[in-house]
Amino acid sequence: MGLPQNAKTACASRSLLTIRISSGPASFSRRSPARPAVAGPSRPGYGGLGPPALPRYREAARALTSFADASTLFESVTWRQGSKGAMTSRFAVLEVRPSGKEAARTAQERAGGRSRWDGVLPLRTLLVEQPEEAAGPTGYGMSNLPATTPIADLVRWAKARWRVEHDYRELKHGLGLDHFEGRTWRGWHHHVTLVTAAQAFLTLRRLDPKAHMPVRPSTRPSTRSRTC
Repeated sequence: MGLPQNAKTACASRSLLTIRISSGPASFSRRSPARPAVAGPSRPGYGGLGPPALPRYREAARALTSFADASTLFESVTWRQGSKGAMTSRFAVLEVRPSGKEAARTAQERAGGRSRWDGVLPLRTLLVEQPEEAAGPTGYGMSNLPATTPIADLVRWAKARWRVEHDYRELKHGLGLDHFEGRTWRGWHHHVTLVTAAQAFLTLRRLDPKAHMPVRPSTRPSTRSRTC
C-alpha cells in the first residue's frame, strides 16, 4: 500500500510492519532499482584529502521485475473465499535490497546521518504473484517482514487492501463519514466515533448467520460529497 516518504520513515523508526503493493502511482514502481540480498557495499580507498568516500555497491542495481525468472519457485496459495469460490494464485518470496534514492535516504536517516551510515541498504521481502495461466508475474508486494514469514500470511496481508478499500468505501458512502460539516476536533471525533460504531454493528450483523441482510449492501452516496 502506498505511503508518503515521511510516513514510511516513521514506520521504520517505530519498527512497524508494512506491506506495499505495486498497483498504482502512489506505490513503488515495478521498475524500482534493487540489488540481490547477498550484495554488500565496499569502501573505496582513502587518499587523505577531503572526507572519506561513502561505501558503495560495485554491481549495478536492476529492476524488481528481473528478480523472478524461470528458476523461481512459485507456490499455490488461497487467501480467502470469494463470491465465485476460492481465490487462489501462485506466489514466490524473494529477498532484495531496494536501491533507489528513497531507500538510501531512509537508511541514512535510520543510521543518524549520512556520515554515520555504513552503506548497507535494508533487506526487504519481495512477494511476487504469477497466476497459473499467466506468462509472467502480474503483481509485486514489498514488505519489511522477514522472508521466513509464512507465505500464506504474506499473501493474506497483501490482499487485505481490498478489505481496507471496501471498508473505507462503506464508511464514506454508506455511513456518511464525509458528511461532517463542523469545525471542531470534538465534533469531528464524535462523528467519526459514531460512524465507526455503525460500521462495526453492520459487520457483526453480516457475520451473524441468523441476521437478515441484503445480498449486496449499497455503498452509493446518499448525497453528493462536498469533500471529493
